[in-house]
Amino acid sequence: MSSAGRRSGTRDTALQVRQVEAALRTTYINDGLLNLEDLEGRPDEERTPRALSRALAAQAVRIVTGWTPQDSALTVIDGVADQGIDAIAVVEKPDPHVYLVQAKWSKNGNASADRSAVMELLAGLRLIDDEDFAPFNLRGRILAEQAKNVMSQGPVPVTQVVVLMRADDVPFGFLDAIRGGEREFNRLGNVLDSRIILAPEVWASVREDMSPRPVELEAELFPWFTVSTPYVSYQGVAEAAQVAQWVEHGTNLFNLNIRNPLGRTPINNEMIDTLMREPGNFWYFNNGVTILCESVESVQQAIRSPHSRPIKLTLHNASVVNGAQTVRSIAEAVSTDEESGSAQVGVRVIVTGKAVQFAKQATQATNRQNRVEARDFIALDPVQAVILEDMRAELGLDYSVRRGELEPQPDTGCSVVEAACALACAHPDSQYAARIATTLDVLWERGSQGIYDVLFRPQLGVYALWNAVLVLRQVRRVLHELRPLYTGRGAALIEHGGYLLAHLVFRRLDTEAIDEPDSKLEWAKQAVEQVQSLVEGLLPTVAAAIDELYTDRAQIRVVCSDVTRCREIAEHVLDPAGATPSPSGNKYRRLPPGRKRRPNAVSVLVDKAVLPEGEALTFVTPFASEAEALRDWLAETPKRGRATWVPHRGKPILWAADGQRYSPSGLISHMWELAGWENRPVANQGTARWAVSSGETLADLAWRVLRELGPANEVD
Repeated sequence: MSSAGRRSGTRDTALQVRQVEAALRTTYINDGLLNLEDLEGRPDEERTPRALSRALAAQAVRIVTGWTPQDSALTVIDGVADQGIDAIAVVEKPDPHVYLVQAKWSKNGNASADRSAVMELLAGLRLIDDEDFAPFNLRGRILAEQAKNVMSQGPVPVTQVVVLMRADDVPFGFLDAIRGGEREFNRLGNVLDSRIILAPEVWASVREDMSPRPVELEAELFPWFTVSTPYVSYQGVAEAAQVAQWVEHGTNLFNLNIRNPLGRTPINNEMIDTLMREPGNFWYFNNGVTILCESVESVQQAIRSPHSRPIKLTLHNASVVNGAQTVRSIAEAVSTDEESGSAQVGVRVIVTGKAVQFAKQATQATNRQNRVEARDFIALDPVQAVILEDMRAELGLDYSVRRGELEPQPDTGCSVVEAACALACAHPDSQYAARIATTLDVLWERGSQGIYDVLFRPQLGVYALWNAVLVLRQVRRVLHELRPLYTGRGAALIEHGGYLLAHLVFRRLDTEAIDEPDSKLEWAKQAVEQVQSLVEGLLPTVAAAIDELYTDRAQIRVVCSDVTRCREIAEHVLDPAGATPSPSGNKYRRLPPGRKRRPNAVSVLVDKAVLPEGEALTFVTPFASEAEALRDWLAETPKRGRATWVPHRGKPILWAADGQRYSPSGLISHMWELAGWENRPVANQGTARWAVSSGETLADLAWRVLRELGPANEVD
C-alpha cells in the first residue's frame, strides 16, 4: 500500500474538491433544487462546471445566511443576463441584509481570482442601486427588486460574497478591486462590505452539513442536587416516561457513547421485565444514566427553597455516555406498558463546555463499571470520526464504529471490525494476518506492540480501506465456494487460514493504486476479478508449503496463527520458485464423498464457546431473490435485521424485533413468513444468514473450530 492514502496535517485540496463536488451534486443537483433547464443539451464538459458553479453559489448563500439548501437554491440567478451576479440573497427581518454572490468553480481547486469578476459584481450592484432591474433575467429582476426594497428601508448592510474553489489566498489586485468598490459605496457611511470564501471554508461547511445535529434534551429532576465546581453537574431522579421520550433523537443521542444500545439482550430483557412487573424497584436495581452536555439552562420552581420542587433542565449538545442500554430498554417497556413510565431513573448531568478531553475521560470512566470491550473505546478516537465522514463524503457509504450500531448492508458500507480485518490482511507484513487468526480482540490493542495504530495511523485514506474490504469479501466468497471441494488439511486451511490466504492475495495483486481516489472504483473491480484464480492457486500451494516446511503433522490452526511461520510461508509461496502448486497440496481435494453425519453449527459454537453472550448478529443473504423479497420489510423496521447471540443449543438467536429466542433456521422461516415472501423455499440454512461484525457467518465460525472433528466433516 503506498503512502498517498495516509494523510496528516492540513487536508489536501484535491480531497476537498472531491468531497465538495460530491456534496454539491447530492444536495443541489441530483435533488433538482437548481434550475438547469438552460444547460440541457450542452456537452457535459460545459454543463458540469456550470451546474457546479451554481451549486457553489447556493452553498455560499447557505454559509452566510444559515438557510436551508432549498431556500439557498432559490437565490441563484446565474445564466444569461445575470449581470455578473450568481445569487441574490435578501434577509428581511429582524436584521435586514443583502448578499450578492459571485461563484467560481474549479475541478482542480485553482479557480481564478480575476479582478474582472469583482468588477462585474459591482456593476450588478450599481444596477440594483439605480433601480434599473430590466437588464436582469426573470428571476434576477424579482430578487434585485426585492433587494432594493430592503436597501431603501435605511442603512441596510450589503455584502458582496465571492466564493472561489481554490486553496490559495487571492492576489493583491483582486483585493484592491474589492476595496475600490467598498470606497465607492461607503462614502456616506459603511454599507458595503465583502467576504471571500475559499475551498477550505466550503469544504468545512459541507462536512458540517453531514455531521449529526446537536441534541437538545429536556430533563426534569426531583429530588435533585447540584455540584458547581470544577464542572457544573446535576444529579437526581427522573420518571421513566420522560426518559423514554429521549429516544426520539435517534442515535444522535449516543454520539459520545463508546457503543450504541445493543438491542435485545438477556440483561436488557431483565430491565424491561423489571420495568413492566416491578417499576417501583427499578431505581434500586439500575445504575442510571449519565449525560454530558455542552451547556445547560435551568429553571427552578421555587426561589427560597429550590430543592423542594423539581428542576427543569434544557441540555444543549447532549449525549448519553453511560446508560444507553437503560434508555433503550425504558423506551421499549413504556411503548408496551404505560405503567412502566412511573418507574424512577437515576440521572446525572455533567456540563463539560468545550472541555473535549474531559468529556472523553468522563465517557471512559463511566463505562468501566460494566463489561466494556477494548473495541468500544475506539469510538472515541478522532481518526475514526474522520474515516466516518470521509466514507460518507467521498463514497456515499456508511461506516459503523460503535458496538451496537446497525451494521451497514454490504453494498452500503462496512464496520470498523471488517475494515480492520481487511487492512490487517492488506498490510505488507504477514504478522497482522497471523495475529488476528485466533481472536479479533487484538485488533484494538494500542501502543508500540499493538495492531490498531499500525492500521489506522497516520490518517488512512478511505479508498484504500474500502478497496481492501471489497477484496477480503471476495476472498471469503471464493473460500466459501471452495470449502466443499477440500478435505483434511485443505479444509482446515480454509477454516483457519483465511486471513493468511487473503494476505497472500493482496501480495499477489498490484496494490500501487489501491489508495488512489476513484469514484468508479476501477481498481477494486479489476482486483476482485483476479481473486478467484489467485485463491484457487494459493490454496493448494500454501497447503503444500506448510507440509514441506513443517511436515504434514503440523496443526494448521497453530501454523496460521504463528507470526514467524506465517512470514516463512509467505516468503516461500511468494518466491517465484515456490509459486507452482504441488501435488501434495492438491491431494487434499475432496473425492466424491458418501453421506456422513454432519455436526450442528450451533452445537459447535456453544461447545467451543466461540461467541460471548450478547454478541451482535446481522442478517445477511447471498441470494438476490431473498434479498429482494425482504428488502422493504427490513427497511421498515431495521431491528428486524438484528439479533444477539445466546449460548443455547436449541434457540441461540435473540431477535431484536421482539426480544424472543429462536433457532437460526426457525427465525429465518419466521421472517420469511412475516415478510410475505410467497416463493420462499421449504428449508434454509439459518447459520449461514446471521453474521458477526467481522462479516463471518455462524456457519463460517463453526468451520473454523472443527479441526478435531475429522477431515470430512461439515456443519449444518
